Amino acid sequence: MGWKEKLLSNAGKEVLIKAVAQAVPSYTMSCFKLPNTLCDKLTTMVRQFWWGQLKDEKKVAWLSWEKMCLPKEKGEMGFRDLRLFNLTLLAKQGWRLQTNSSSLCYRVYKANYFPSCDFVDANLGCQPSFA
Repeated sequence: MGWKEKLLSNAGKEVLIKAVAQAVPSYTMSCFKLPNTLCDKLTTMVRQFWWGQLKDEKKVAWLSWEKMCLPKEKGEMGFRDLRLFNLTLLAKQGWRLQTNSSSLCYRVYKANYFPSCDFVDANLGCQPSFA
């Protein structure tokens, strides 16, 4: 936030948001379930940057965030809903665990977290890993 934000066009803001704010946490999101409060805080920061709000200043959001997260094919901005994106990336990892039982990751997780069943039938343990 600052003078650079004022010099960017809407297209420049969109590229910056998608290339930095929504792409940087992708690796972490593919490995860990981020707390909803953190996802909400990141979303708030992105929204404030998009609409040009400062800390105490509130500007009018002319379009709901849910609508801005719709795909560009539907005429919207195509921003990511970080909570859903986090769950999507974790589901992708779950799919890899289900389909590739010979991987090292699968064997380590199986030995630690679901030794007597399959990944799909595993229950949440008393001290589960954040991954």
